[in-house]
This record gives sequence, structure tokens and C-alpha cells, in this order.
Amino acid sequence: MSMFSSFDINASGLTAQRYRMDVISQNVANANTTRTSDGTPYRRKTVVFQERDSQTPFSRVLGNATERYAGNGVKVVGTYEDYSTDLVKTYDPAHPDADADGYVLYPNVNIVTEMTNLIDASRSYEANATAFEASKSIALKGLEMAN
Repeated sequence: MSMFSSFDINASGLTAQRYRMDVISQNVANANTTRTSDGTPYRRKTVVFQERDSQTPFSRVLGNATERYAGNGVKVVGTYEDYSTDLVKTYDPAHPDADADGYVLYPNVNIVTEMTNLIDASRSYEANATAFEASKSIALKGLEMAN
């Protein structure tokens, strides 16, 4: 593993967690959006990560003693709408999006869940930033020793 690989790994983690925070913010901002451009209620979005540029499956990496490193960090595989959680059906006959029975479908966004995910993403971001600083400090110490 090259000395600068750790910078790439930490930078990919920072970028991925920043994107995750943006998606969480979008979920919170649309927590009460009952009609999107396609006429349906907003659906919560989730982000999926995957190891980046890994050519070797984990089992082979683990089994091969000479293979000390695989992958180059993390990448965002995609952003998906959450269809596993039901939309919230609320009785509000005065709402413009109410159906014939007076019920409105609200997004499947739970603010507590989103805030918990935001804290998790924020802490992951901080951990990557700390690791980046540690790698930078190690590299600088190495350069000082070379002089």
C-alpha cells in the first residue's frame, strides 16, 4: 500500500458521508411533502455504499496471506427510494391532497430516524477527517526524518 493510499481512502469516506448527509437533509426538508412533480407523496431516500475498486472478494483477501490490502475506500452505489416503509395515512379532509375519504398520504420520513442517521453520518465524517489528519501528520514526520 502506498503512503498516499490512506489519503484516497479517507477522502472517499469524507465524500460519501457528505453525500449521505445531503440526502438525509433532503428527507428532512420533504418530511411533509404530499405531492411531488409526479403527483405522489415524497418517498424517503437512502444511500448505499460499497467498497471501491476492489477486484478481489473478501474471502480470497482473507485467505491469501500475501494480500495485505484490497480496495481504495468507499463509493456510493446509488440512492434509492424506501418502499419497505409505508407512507403515513392521516385523516385531514381540509388538505388539498386528501382523497375522497378525507385521508392524505404523507411521506415515510421519520424525523427521529433521520436525525439519528445524520448523527451517524456526521460522526463517520469526523472519523475520516481525523484519520486524514493522522495520515498527514505521519507523512510530515516522515519528511522531517528524511532531512
